[in-house]
Amino acid sequence: QVQLVESGGGLVQPGGSLRLSCAASRSIFSINVMGWYRQAPGKERELVASIFNGGTTDYADSVKGRFTISRDNVKNTAYLQMNNLKPEDTAVYYCNAKTLRFSFWGQGTQVTVSS
Repeated sequence: QVQLVESGGGLVQPGGSLRLSCAASRSIFSINVMGWYRQAPGKERELVASIFNGGTTDYADSVKGRFTISRDNVKNTAYLQMNNLKPEDTAVYYCNAKTLRFSFWGQGTQVTVSS
């Protein structure tokens, strides 16, 4: 079992930046994949970015070149650096941790991009 707590969301103007953090309650060294998902009102939850234990990353086409996912296995934390934010990035962002058998979710953090 692992609890995930997201932070770093908020209101930002278009073109601005935010960094989301996902703190885990225990070591993430054995977590195969750390991921960030988002869900906008009226839409399904979608995968934004993921990072495997070996460091391989994957991004949704809509955020490539703007978002960067990283993980710190010593601090038990995953990050999502979001640059050049757009209004369509507005959503609740959720952290996810997957092992071979289980999937864990955080409670989400709101990101609003608006002028």
